Amino acid sequence: MELGLAGRRALVTGAGKGIGRSTVRALHAAGVRVVAVSRTQGDLDSLVRECPGVEPVCVDLGDWAATERALAGVGPVDLLVNNAAMALLQPFLEVTKEACDTAFDVNLRAVVQVSQIVARGLIARGAPGSIVNVSSQASQRALANHSVYCATKGALDMLTKVMAMELGPHKIRVNTVNPTVVMTPMGKANWSDPMKAKTMLDRIPLGRFAEEQDVVDAILFLLSDRSSMTTGSAVPVDGGFLAT
Repeated sequence: MELGLAGRRALVTGAGKGIGRSTVRALHAAGVRVVAVSRTQGDLDSLVRECPGVEPVCVDLGDWAATERALAGVGPVDLLVNNAAMALLQPFLEVTKEACDTAFDVNLRAVVQVSQIVARGLIARGAPGSIVNVSSQASQRALANHSVYCATKGALDMLTKVMAMELGPHKIRVNTVNPTVVMTPMGKANWSDPMKAKTMLDRIPLGRFAEEQDVVDAILFLLSDRSSMTTGSAVPVDGGFLAT
């Protein structure tokens, strides 16, 4: 299915690895000009070699002032994928202030900041746009040792709805994708234990974890005009986990 994204300009956070990197690859292949944001310069260097023409921006999105400086002159952006996130897993009774601050800074506050920068630019140009926030099934289901992560993703889902409501009159759509475990390198490392994996797979009707492309396909659909009447929605990419 032709998505009609060629010629547009997109910004992707968390672009160095996993879902973000795969999203950049797919957008680049579709003829989209991509600004790739990561905190790791080496990841950006290899990404640019792989996808010539991608514009790299190296910044820690947990640093508000540095992010403002790095993206202040980013120029016109039509499409935004807020993918950067971190999961600091701790039992609830052992959750630290540092874990709360770090997770909320990256998983939620950075989404607010980057989306403001992009949305203000769209409004100033009178241009329509689409924002996709990468959330998680953990926004809607309790997972042991994930209290802070679940909280940030639950907050992200609600932030998305409010953004959709307020930005809709400006023709800016905002949605989330909510994946299950995704077989990124990190996902494979964290879920390689068959016994641990079985506890999650037993709750997924399709009986498998997601591949990166499963999530990327949903992101591309939500970015495109094929989803022009979809905003404020959370799209599960979870094999049915949230239906059980």
